[in-house]
Amino acid sequence: MIMHKSTSLADQVFDRLEQDILNGTYPRGSLITEVKLSEELGVSRTPIREALRRLEQEHLVEQQGKGLTVLGITDEDAKYIYEIRSRLEGLAARACAENITEEGLRELTDITDLHSFYSERHDSEKVKSFDSKFHETVYKYSGSTVLYDTLMPLHRKIQKYRKASVESKSRAEASSAEHRRIYAAIARHDPDAAEQAMLSHICAARDHVIYDINAEAKDA
Repeated sequence: MIMHKSTSLADQVFDRLEQDILNGTYPRGSLITEVKLSEELGVSRTPIREALRRLEQEHLVEQQGKGLTVLGITDEDAKYIYEIRSRLEGLAARACAENITEEGLRELTDITDLHSFYSERHDSEKVKSFDSKFHETVYKYSGSTVLYDTLMPLHRKIQKYRKASVESKSRAEASSAEHRRIYAAIARHDPDAAEQAMLSHICAARDHVIYDINAEAKDA
């Protein structure tokens, strides 16, 4: 059931459907219709129709017959997204090290500490949440709306792959250590070190995801 809040109902429906597509609730190839979604979400077909139009524009669904087929994010898409992130997130970390305020640094400190705290306790949902907050905060304090608006959707689109990573104890612990190195470089306002630490972090995450993708393909 969609709850009515200050944001438009169509926005809420879009956010819910995008989340369900990206996390695999609606797997690639599944068929969705306005009628079915209206019944599932408890809202009229008008906001559903608007949300589906936006999802089509995002290339997450495509029209087919009387409904829409879920496209989602493929393994090949994920590889390209990690490649793009590896080229842009270093720039974001560099800019963050140059531009972050004291308030921003306190915010990043708390997020880094909480990410480590939950990593040690193997709480994958909390780890995933604070991983997202860490990257979002770096983007925010880069001072560039272009970087923020480019990287946030990319980070969101690979949530299914990120979930698999945080559920791996060894990868979650490695990611926590990598975050701390990025944080330390930003805290001392060292743009070169921040860029390199972020690049290493994204490449390690990419390599882990590609390893998993290749292993699944071999087992298939």
